[in-house]
Amino acid sequence: MSIDAVVVRRAALLTLAALSSLFCFTSESTAQDGPGVFTRLRSWIALDAPPGWEHRATDVIMRNMPGWQRDALGNLILRKGNGSPRRVVACALDRPGFAVTEITDEGYLRLREVGAGRQHSLWNQFHEGQQLRVLTRNGNVPAVAIVKSTHLQRGRAPAPVTTLDDMWVDVGATSRNDVRRLGIEMLDPVVREASGWGYGDFVSGHMAGVRVGCAAVAAAATGQVASGETIFLLTTLRSFGHDGLEAALRSLGRVDQVTLIDQAAETASTAVSQRKVEKPSYLPESTGLTSLTILAPRVRYPGSLVESVNISDADELKREVEKAAGVATTRAREWPAMPPPSAALQRSDAFERTAAMLSRFAYAYSVSGHEHDVRDAVQSALPSWGRAAAHTDAEGNLIVEAGPDRDPVMFIAHLDEVGFEVSNIAADGTVSLRTRGGLFPSLWEGQPAILHFDPPLTNNQRRLHGVFVPRDTATTKQPEALTAWFGVDGAALKQAGVVNGLSVTAEKDPTRIGATRFTARSLDDRAGTTALVLAAHRINPALLKRKVIFAWSVREETGLEGAIAMGKKYGATVKRVFSVDTFVSSDSPLETTRFAHAPLGQGAVIRGLDNASVAPPAEIDRVLNIARTQNIPLQVGATNGGTDGSDFIRYGVLHVGLSWPGRYSHSPVEVLDLRDLQALERLIFAIVTAP
Repeated sequence: MSIDAVVVRRAALLTLAALSSLFCFTSESTAQDGPGVFTRLRSWIALDAPPGWEHRATDVIMRNMPGWQRDALGNLILRKGNGSPRRVVACALDRPGFAVTEITDEGYLRLREVGAGRQHSLWNQFHEGQQLRVLTRNGNVPAVAIVKSTHLQRGRAPAPVTTLDDMWVDVGATSRNDVRRLGIEMLDPVVREASGWGYGDFVSGHMAGVRVGCAAVAAAATGQVASGETIFLLTTLRSFGHDGLEAALRSLGRVDQVTLIDQAAETASTAVSQRKVEKPSYLPESTGLTSLTILAPRVRYPGSLVESVNISDADELKREVEKAAGVATTRAREWPAMPPPSAALQRSDAFERTAAMLSRFAYAYSVSGHEHDVRDAVQSALPSWGRAAAHTDAEGNLIVEAGPDRDPVMFIAHLDEVGFEVSNIAADGTVSLRTRGGLFPSLWEGQPAILHFDPPLTNNQRRLHGVFVPRDTATTKQPEALTAWFGVDGAALKQAGVVNGLSVTAEKDPTRIGATRFTARSLDDRAGTTALVLAAHRINPALLKRKVIFAWSVREETGLEGAIAMGKKYGATVKRVFSVDTFVSSDSPLETTRFAHAPLGQGAVIRGLDNASVAPPAEIDRVLNIARTQNIPLQVGATNGGTDGSDFIRYGVLHVGLSWPGRYSHSPVEVLDLRDLQALERLIFAIVTAP
């Protein structure tokens, strides 16, 4: 769904391939006894441990590292050696998050922060428009932090930085009772849906520095203490003034030294910073000490969701922790590994086939001008007759024609998605970006990034991992410019084949939420693609009464470029054209319902009016009548933007937009209802086969 269209006239989860070993952009060296260091450290960064719910992490640690004991506050304690000196080496597992503090009648959640102190001036904003998890007593519930639809915000004044007052969470529910049926209760923790991220020689994630420190404490605890006694602590309630650490220290009595692995006071210039802290409030007098030592690894982007630690700095921290613990360092000690999170169970219900096809297409990364991956996915998913008839034109549009050569009708979905392209590569490796399509850059800032190579591939590389660079501080929501960094300098990027014009996107994780909802980036227009492909599977081309053209266009988001080329070829002969694209709905508590209000779950939508076209009333009535005779739920509405079919109007072609209602357009968390998508599939087939 292109905002710019008006101006210009309008499966299966893909494995992230290992990249060039020469540059080690995501090196996953694997030791004989298990996964490599990136996987091991990412497994610690991925552990869920909201304040008060640290058992989500400590249960995992205790199952995989025997010897640790848990006290009344949930701290993990492991003692080694005896005598003097008596040392404590500690690291806190919890990290700030959010908690459910309101469940609305409409089934949304409202939040407040948990824990003292702000992580970053953009902390709340980093979560807006992102996938979340609600941690319940019965397991994790997928959710999204909602955001205003790009299309419905045109011409609005610049927005301030997102606050908690702007934060609403969508769990795919329609009522308070729906929420409770999902097992969600007041005060349940809410966390970002993101595991550790590896790029270049860095591991990255929320509080990556502290989590690497906890992994270092756990690694040191597997060694032998040369003399005296060392008490290893993995503590709770750091977010509440290190209450867990203080309670554990009180239980130990007098000790000779305390070393805490925590965040640095300021950006460090050395691999590991070390500072003495006099009389911190959490150091009880019962220890006999008036100070403790804090060790911290050097980090990039501190306090953000992409806080990053270099592997060599992590190794240096491990050596310093071993030294503080009195552990012999005669051999390189492996980083401990935690098991990966359990995969979500596949659902078996009436929406399974639709969701699987939608996931297949949504997982394909295809920014405008780089549609090859999704085009290949569509062609391979077509029925055998469609694959045999499919061809790609000079612009890259995919076209399938079937039926007798009379009364031709065309259905168009688009292949591309919004994203970015490289516009400059700086000497330090910072990559400047230009947008492709209308989007809010704030929704990408401070998130994992992926750079995509176009065919033919260099050294078999398909992707580089990196991060969208966050601002250190901000007073306005949108950054003036968005950049990305991939862990190496500009010379290494260029040697790897990175050039201006390559596409850059964020990670994807298509997910079902609630009973019937689905979320992913690029549902605009992978949902339209899904409806067309599934409708094609219903068709017997030998029984068609007219020519039917199914088309998937390129570069819709940047100005209907593929459709304009098809209009020149087909505009003189096609009688009707149906754009199959999102109906950007105001079905959200952040939007006005003055227009564009097509509630999710109430059927497909005739896009009767937008910025680029208005559907003829007679055609609207004809489609409504077809839907009525087939008992297909169908709504009619007006929204913003423009679609591919609008360019055909100047050739005298009748145009109607066929849609599904979608929330949070052009964001990483677009949401639809699978019932509406199935209604759209049925509607397309009904129009194709109508008398």
